[in-house]
Amino acid sequence: MIKTLIKGAKIVNEGQTAFLDVLIEGERIASISSNITATPDVEVIDASGKFLLPGCIDDQVHFREPGLTHKATIGTESKACLAGGITSFLEMPNTDPQTTTAQAFKDKLDVAAQSSWVNYGFLFGGTNDNLEEIKAIDIKTTPGLKLFLGSSTGNMLVDDPNILKEIFSIFRLPIAVHCEDEQTIKTNLSKYLKKFGDDIPIKHHPDIRSAEACYLSSSKAIALAKETGARLHVFHLSTARETALFQNDVPLSEKQITSEVCIHHLWFSDEDYSKKGTHIKWNPAVKSAADRAGLWEALNDDRIDIIASDHAPHTLEEKNQVYTKAPSGGPMVQHALALMLECVNQGKISLEKVVEKMCHNPAILFSVKERGYIRAGYYADLVLVDINKEHTITRDNLLYKCGWSPLEGTTLRGAVTHTFLNGALMYENGLIKEFNKAKPLSFMT
Repeated sequence: MIKTLIKGAKIVNEGQTAFLDVLIEGERIASISSNITATPDVEVIDASGKFLLPGCIDDQVHFREPGLTHKATIGTESKACLAGGITSFLEMPNTDPQTTTAQAFKDKLDVAAQSSWVNYGFLFGGTNDNLEEIKAIDIKTTPGLKLFLGSSTGNMLVDDPNILKEIFSIFRLPIAVHCEDEQTIKTNLSKYLKKFGDDIPIKHHPDIRSAEACYLSSSKAIALAKETGARLHVFHLSTARETALFQNDVPLSEKQITSEVCIHHLWFSDEDYSKKGTHIKWNPAVKSAADRAGLWEALNDDRIDIIASDHAPHTLEEKNQVYTKAPSGGPMVQHALALMLECVNQGKISLEKVVEKMCHNPAILFSVKERGYIRAGYYADLVLVDINKEHTITRDNLLYKCGWSPLEGTTLRGAVTHTFLNGALMYENGLIKEFNKAKPLSFMT
């Protein structure tokens, strides 16, 4: 059995920061103490000057496999996760075929078992037509259900109110939703198409996919959840107004209605469209600086529960098309944690709060078993970070299959130096180790 002792780091875990040693035996954390003595059979890692965090759990990624593998694969994007300190992901169902049947779900698990570099789970997708498949979901292998209430791909827009109410009434795992009102968006888009044709200036993206469209859809979903008792999780909030729909008066484990914010909505604003163009075209849209400030406020006061990447790569050729043809989404997993470390250095958030939102809370919300914390007996998914290390994001150091990032040229202070996965050191100072350690996530029922 391989044994590793991490010495000298400041551990950030469960709201506390302290100098503690961590002993890993095999896949799990064996002990945590102020001074663990190394024995001859233990490999010692000197982590002086670094912080040790639990591995991040990204609750929303799009890895494009199957069907869209010219953009990305589970293998390529999970490898980028290692460099970014993300040790577990939950992937979305809008692939080709869509993950809306038991067979498609099994097929994804089979692919990940062969190719994923980090631990994996998959949300099941809902449609207007697969209610019986939803009823038959295996809750031991499925973290939750994803519903598109706007901006769907394929036939994944769930717009039948009777079906939607039935799903909310019967499904007891988290229901994760994309909230943008489709009719509002269509009306707005029609106006701009008449004025500009397909080449709509990108600055109008947040006018088309407007704050009103987001609020209308989110408020309807929350009202339905309250009516039916559903466990609702609203993905990627993008407006300050929406944050008022959520509460912070009880612990996350007691909340029935929760929310998430994505890195790009915390980092960019509509002021960046003039420079970044369609490279920062996301759904929901990046909105105003005031909206961004409202999201930060809600994140820090716990109305927003989780930080995620919404990693959704496209090729540069696809992104460089005119507005109506350029797809929404961009690659983020390699830099999500590093961006938050920069924000810690800027005083926008504490490191303890970053760990809460990127490690602990995804584990709580989706009932991820024995991960997301630094605890004896838990899997040793761990990340060492150097909060002062400067690095610049360039095309040469990207691991994404798409080969680009909207963050190119950005210099950050704060970097991942080591990533441990199930006890194995898989990433060290820019080098990725041997492929062999990923596992399917287990969910407590």
